[in-house]
Amino acid sequence: MAAEQGLRSEVAEGVGTITIDRPGKRNAMSAAMWRELPELLEGLAADPSVRVVVLTGAGGNFCAGADISELADINPHGDDDNLSTLAEEALAGFPKPTIAAIEGFCVGGGCQLAAACDLRFAAEGARFGITPAKLGIVYPASATSRIVRLVGPAAAKYLLFSADLIGADHALRIGFVDEVTAPGTLRERVAEFAAMMASRSLLTQQASKEMVDAVAAGESVEARAEIWVAEAVAGGDVTEGITAFLERRTPKFTWTGPGGRSAR
Repeated sequence: MAAEQGLRSEVAEGVGTITIDRPGKRNAMSAAMWRELPELLEGLAADPSVRVVVLTGAGGNFCAGADISELADINPHGDDDNLSTLAEEALAGFPKPTIAAIEGFCVGGGCQLAAACDLRFAAEGARFGITPAKLGIVYPASATSRIVRLVGPAAAKYLLFSADLIGADHALRIGFVDEVTAPGTLRERVAEFAAMMASRSLLTQQASKEMVDAVAAGESVEARAEIWVAEAVAGGDVTEGITAFLERRTPKFTWTGPGGRSAR
């Protein structure tokens, strides 16, 4: 499936991949691209064959942020209708696991997108920065909150105050990325990890994602846990997982979403 305005989406073996494909501008996101991303995510969320989504960039960069020449269209009146915020929230709210595969520049809106993913894998030479202080603009509230939850207040202030670029090792040290890969191995490592994730129970992953995000936001998870336990009992993954363990074989999990039970 191909999307216009520099975004490409494809699905293979349970993994959906969205590629930011505007290499001439280091994959800076135009207004049309920010607008398109939630639509692509909606389609992947509804596809029962998709169990995990990878967000990456073409041409050696992840994303150099929002296209500054289109800033008035991207953020016409503030956070309520900021296209980058709407796209970020759609990505953060995606029900299935998401991975950002980052190489080259991940700056401004690129960090906004990466932080909205569940996990972030970076190539050794990747560069990260949050640069509004170079432009005199205010970073979106939702993105600021998410960065603070990821790296803590002090590291968030360092990034926002300085607008300096940091390397992948620094990003790993402060907790912005989860793993740094050796040169030339990022795509192979992410493909391997995504395939492993696609083989696990989506029910467990989806329940875990919802509850972890709730805890991170300071919300109670007891009621959510009860709903998910009931869903687990009604679905087939628990039976399959235990049976496969006792039979010493690899489980074949088939649950695809609440209410849909399994694909059996």
